[in-house]
Amino acid sequence: MSVVEGLPFKDDKKKYIVDVLDPVLQELVADVLTELPKQPTDYMINWLRRRSGLPLKADVCSVQERNAQLKRELAACSGSLDETAGCVKFTEDEEEEEESDDEMDEIPEFKQVAKARQSVSAEAYGDWNKKKVFTPPSYTKTDEQKGRLKDTLAKSFMFVDLDTKDMATILMAMKEVPLEAGTKVITEGEDGDYLFVIESGQLDCIKMIEGAEKVVKTCSAGDVFGELALLYNCPRAASVVAKDKSVCWQLDRETFNYIVKEAAVKRREKYDTFLKSVSILASIGAYERSQIADALKPETFQKGASIVKQDEPGDKFYIVEEGTLYAEKVVDGQPKRVMDYKEGSFFGELALLRNQPRAASVIVESKSAQVLWMSRSSFSKMLGPLQDLLQKQAASYT
Repeated sequence: MSVVEGLPFKDDKKKYIVDVLDPVLQELVADVLTELPKQPTDYMINWLRRRSGLPLKADVCSVQERNAQLKRELAACSGSLDETAGCVKFTEDEEEEEESDDEMDEIPEFKQVAKARQSVSAEAYGDWNKKKVFTPPSYTKTDEQKGRLKDTLAKSFMFVDLDTKDMATILMAMKEVPLEAGTKVITEGEDGDYLFVIESGQLDCIKMIEGAEKVVKTCSAGDVFGELALLYNCPRAASVVAKDKSVCWQLDRETFNYIVKEAAVKRREKYDTFLKSVSILASIGAYERSQIADALKPETFQKGASIVKQDEPGDKFYIVEEGTLYAEKVVDGQPKRVMDYKEGSFFGELALLRNQPRAASVIVESKSAQVLWMSRSSFSKMLGPLQDLLQKQAASYT
């Protein structure tokens, strides 16, 4: 498992990387470095098509690539795999080889490199996940800018728990980015090296769904976007366009990895796994679920505590993470138990959906209970598409 040590994945995913992905990627990277194609993306597409037994695209597969394929097949048939793999080292050290072309003692080095090719995939997975000694960028800011940025970061789950020293580093490393309405900040499918925190204005997250662009979320002050590409080293999940004149703060990948990433990954994975068990969220995609995870805040209550009280105004939606609770409603002066809650249950949506006082009190029955709550504004943005289902659920105990 040395290739995946330190990666923010569970053991089953690490095993899948080592057993399934790593052998394929080793071979792919070795062939790319051997051929050095002018269009590496096209080359890799055709490489994967060959590997899967699919027909090649004639407009992509060049004569040179077909020749390269025949050479590799010939090498494999003649048992020259070590020689083929050794081309990786040959390509990387081409200048040194030209200077010492006649020195036969270089050949054993090539064979050793073939045995150690795991380092290629280790770099592919590990570069963004290793903590390195680095000097974070520092952008000069006025006291007024620092104050605005600090207030903005305090609204984001990803930065709120940073200690004083790390927060000071982040404050200086972030760059102010003013945006005019209509400016595209992120393009779906592209690689990303920055995340953004919104200070003011609104930005639309847009995904291509069934051939059409659809707004899946609108971000506002305090929201973070662009973090998925940094957290998981994956392409941008959605495009982001400024809905009106806005101000964002930009943070680079390396500073994020070094200071913020580890805690953020653990928190998001914990909540993502939990949210999959919440029945009402079963139909939500991974991207939307990750946004909900970011908006949730934990709170612990002891036995007998009333988390919400009948007839009081409500501005939070709750999901039970641990413990047991029950809903109690006073009818004709007598308390009546009307609902039980356990891990994965949710409550508080009725007051938000209908903009009315709490219909019942919710009381902790177990020794203690931990709930995750979401503000009214986040509830409206995140769970808008589920309102019909939530209305039916709320009607069952009203």
